[in-house]
Amino acid sequence: MISAFAPDGIPEVEVGTDLVALVADAVGALEDGDLVVVSSKIVSKAEGRAVRADDREQAITDETVRVVATRRQPTGALTRIVENRLGIVGAAAGVDASNVAEGTVLLLPEDPDASAARLRAGLAERFGVRLGVVVTDTLGRPWRTGQIDVAIGAAGVSVVDDLRGTPDATGRRMDVTVVAVADEIASMADLVKGKTANRPVAVVRGLGAFVTDEDGPGARSLVRVGPEDMFRRGTDEAYADGYRDGYAEGSRESTGWLGDNERGDAP
Repeated sequence: MISAFAPDGIPEVEVGTDLVALVADAVGALEDGDLVVVSSKIVSKAEGRAVRADDREQAITDETVRVVATRRQPTGALTRIVENRLGIVGAAAGVDASNVAEGTVLLLPEDPDASAARLRAGLAERFGVRLGVVVTDTLGRPWRTGQIDVAIGAAGVSVVDDLRGTPDATGRRMDVTVVAVADEIASMADLVKGKTANRPVAVVRGLGAFVTDEDGPGARSLVRVGPEDMFRRGTDEAYADGYRDGYAEGSRESTGWLGDNERGDAP
């Protein structure tokens, strides 16, 4: 049986808060094979990732590696979908202005996989059990309404279940199925944590088969980059790029800039 619960009563997290002690006190006890799921916001607060930012837009720009798409909302606000320093593609580069002091914003943990590994080591020592840790953040999804929690950090967890080459229920070989286990754990935990209930920690029980003896590759391995990224540009941006490139090509031809070989005049 699989179950999940999120304890109440977790106090406000500040810079330097001992997250191992905070989580351990909140959950009370852990069993072998448990998965501890922690919202990235409390990890960021404990690690001092709150920064002064009178202009949130500039903070987003500073965390942006690549712009994927931008949209101007009816209210006039600009939504930016970008790739941030962690390789995560989402709105606003993960820069959060909610539940922080006025004039500050909260950045994602600098290395969420390392944060998860530290939590895992501390909790394993305290409770003497095998466990995994998942650090989560909320992201939107292309072609789907609403947001879900996904894993941005993981330790001691098989982040995927690669079923390629195995038979399905009818005996047919599966060639593309790779289950995003860590993301599904993150989403399950979010249902019991809630967004407004001040329960940033959850325990998922009954999935011990996905708990590993080593920290593992972490959630960073889930990020698709380079040639694996099939959707590097938003629709409007891709159209604008194509128009610009086509216009430039047409201009080169009309001015006679192309050489004979490029015109197809060569024998």
